[in-house]
Amino acid sequence: MSTATMTARSQLRVAIVEDHVLFAESLELALSLEGYDVRRILLPAEQTSVPAMMASVLRQRPKIVLLDFDLGRFGDGARLVEPLARAGVDVVVVTGAVDEARWGQALRLGARTVLPKSHPLGEILGTVRRLHQGQSVLDVADRERLLKIWHQRRGEMLDLRARLDRLTNREAEVLGHLMRGETVSEIAVLGVVSEATVRTQVKSILAKLEVSSQIAAVGLAHRVGWKAPTG
Repeated sequence: MSTATMTARSQLRVAIVEDHVLFAESLELALSLEGYDVRRILLPAEQTSVPAMMASVLRQRPKIVLLDFDLGRFGDGARLVEPLARAGVDVVVVTGAVDEARWGQALRLGARTVLPKSHPLGEILGTVRRLHQGQSVLDVADRERLLKIWHQRRGEMLDLRARLDRLTNREAEVLGHLMRGETVSEIAVLGVVSEATVRTQVKSILAKLEVSSQIAAVGLAHRVGWKAPTG
C-alpha cells in the first residue's frame, strides 16, 4: 500500500457502534491495520435516549459509521440510522439479524447498505474502501428487492394493528391478561365477572383479530409489539 493511500485513509474516520465487544474489537483492529482512523463508541451501561447516543457518536466526527441493529440496553440501533444519515454520515449496518424486512427498513431510513456479520470481515473492509472512493456499495436491484420486502412487511403490520384497534377497552384488557398467561377463570376473578362473560369477550377478540385460538391472538399481539392498556 502506497504512502499516499495510507495518508488518505488516515484522514477517514470510521466509528463502530456495536455491543458485541469481541466483534467490535476485531473490526477496530482490521480497519486500523488498513490505515483508517477508527473510533469505537462505548455504549452506555444504562438506557439512554437517541439524542444522547447521537451526541456520543457525532462527537467523534465520523464519515462512516458501522452500526449494529441490536445495541444492548439502548435497544434498536435502527433508530440512529435516519438522524446519522441526515447529519451527512455514511451508515453501514452490520448485523446478525437475518430479517430482510429490517434490512429494507434501514435502507429506507438512509443506510448505504446492510452487511451480515456471517460474511467475511474482508467484505466490510471492502465496503468501507468503496465508500471512501465514492463508489456504490449496493446493487440497485438488491436495494429495490429489500425495500419491497420492507414495504410488504409494513403493510402486514398496519393490518394487524388495525385489527387490534377494533378491540374495546375491556377486550384489550382481557387480551393483556391472556398475554400474561392468565386463564379465563383467573381473568373472571380479577374482573369480578362470570367465566361465561370472559369467554364471550375472548370469542369477540378472536373474531376481531381474525384468528382461531388464544395462542394465535397472543402471538399476533406480540408480533406487532402491542401493549395492553394500563390503569
